[in-house]
Amino acid sequence: MAMAQYSKVDIDGRLLIVTINRPEVYNALHPMANQELSDAFDEFAANPDLWVAIITGAGDKAFCAGNDLKYHAALRAKTGNRPQSPPKGFGGLANRHDLDKPVIAAVNGVAMGGGFEIALAADIIIASDQARFALPEPRVGLAAGAGGMQRLPRQIPLKRAMGMMLTGRHVSAREGYELGFVTAVVPHAQLMAEARSWAGQILECSPMSIRATKQVVMRSLDVPALEIAMRNLHYPAYVAMTRSEDTIEGPKAFAEKRKPDWKGR
Repeated sequence: MAMAQYSKVDIDGRLLIVTINRPEVYNALHPMANQELSDAFDEFAANPDLWVAIITGAGDKAFCAGNDLKYHAALRAKTGNRPQSPPKGFGGLANRHDLDKPVIAAVNGVAMGGGFEIALAADIIIASDQARFALPEPRVGLAAGAGGMQRLPRQIPLKRAMGMMLTGRHVSAREGYELGFVTAVVPHAQLMAEARSWAGQILECSPMSIRATKQVVMRSLDVPALEIAMRNLHYPAYVAMTRSEDTIEGPKAFAEKRKPDWKGR
């Protein structure tokens, strides 16, 4: 991948690690940083050798503080224009509804506004015990327009979500776990080790099965009738799994008492 100015990208085997790298502004994002992140996740989606991604923030204070409001205010004062996000949305993830590969958010500090929305767009949230979450946009005359208003009420009970969104209050990692949008909370120093552990457990599974599972879950969430939602052969990734080399290799490896050699095809 090309060198980036506002983010770092590392590859470890099948794992991609994307780090938002603007710690001097609590990893807040402006259009250029958004584009870099979007490019990184475009590569992740397209590269058949990459199966799992982790997104985190540089430094010890912030995962992402959301929009870089100072940059936005200066640009608007100078040009009268409002900065635009890339087509795939804030952080390159918020509007990426066609990504069947799993993404883990390793939240190392504050995740506010768009930063929280990036985390909500991930499949798993591993939080440092120092992490804090909020959708504080109403406090500055805005609203959580990068998916927060839609995703949070789908991931936790409606009244609890409204309690967060209508006040803009901050929620600790522990409360986020109790509410249900955080998968696990760990001591700050153990965050990346824990995120890598979860990624490793996913990588033990067939990537074809993982993609089928994610696609079926996400596409069937809003199907009201269970009978219709369970028509798995309507989901392309499920069909691809049933026709893959992995679906032959898995039972064969089990019978031979060895680890499977997943091909992802």
